[in-house]
Amino acid sequence: MNDAKRQPGRTDRDLAALTVLALLTVGPRHPYDIHRFVVETRKDFVTGAPRSIYHAVQRLERAHLIEPIGSEQAGGRPERTVFALTDAGRAEVRHRVAALLSSPQSDRTVTIAALSYVGILGKGEAILALRARIAALDARIASIGSDLDAASDVPEILLIEAEFERSQQRAERDWFIAVAERLESGSLAWVPER
Repeated sequence: MNDAKRQPGRTDRDLAALTVLALLTVGPRHPYDIHRFVVETRKDFVTGAPRSIYHAVQRLERAHLIEPIGSEQAGGRPERTVFALTDAGRAEVRHRVAALLSSPQSDRTVTIAALSYVGILGKGEAILALRARIAALDARIASIGSDLDAASDVPEILLIEAEFERSQQRAERDWFIAVAERLESGSLAWVPER
C-alpha cells in the first residue's frame, strides 16, 4: 500500500520511537545522545524524555528496527550502547513520516513531528504525502460544509464550532498547498540526498 494512503496507527504516532528512528538515519547514536539532541533542538513533541527515549529504543530493538553495533565510553561516564538502523528500520521511518504527513491529525503535535522529519523522505515522496493530506483536508472541509447545509434550520450560534473547525481545516489546507507549491517550484530548497 502506498505510504501516503495508509492511515497512521498508534505505533506511527509513537513520537519517541519516531524520533529515535529519525535521528538514526544520520548515523549510529546511543540513547543519551538522542535525548541530548531532543533537548537541544527543542523537539517538545517528545514527552517523558529521557525515559521515553530509552523505552522506545527497547521497543525498536525488539522489533528489529534498530540494532546495537557497539558501545562507547568517554571519561568516567558509563559505557553506552550505540544503535544503528536496520534496513527494516530505515524503511519504517520513511513509512511513518509519510503516513503522518499525509493524514490530518486532531493532535497537532503529530503534524509538527512529521514536518520536523520530512527531510527523511525524498522530495517526490514528500510532495505526494502533502498532496494526499490536501485531498483529505478538502474532503473534510466538504463534509463539514454538507453538514452545515443540512442543518440550515438550526440557529447559527449552535453550529459555531463546526464553522470554527471548517475555518481551521481551510487554513491548514492553504498552508500545505503553499508548501507543496514551493517544493514543486523549487523556491523551498530540499535537503541534499544522503
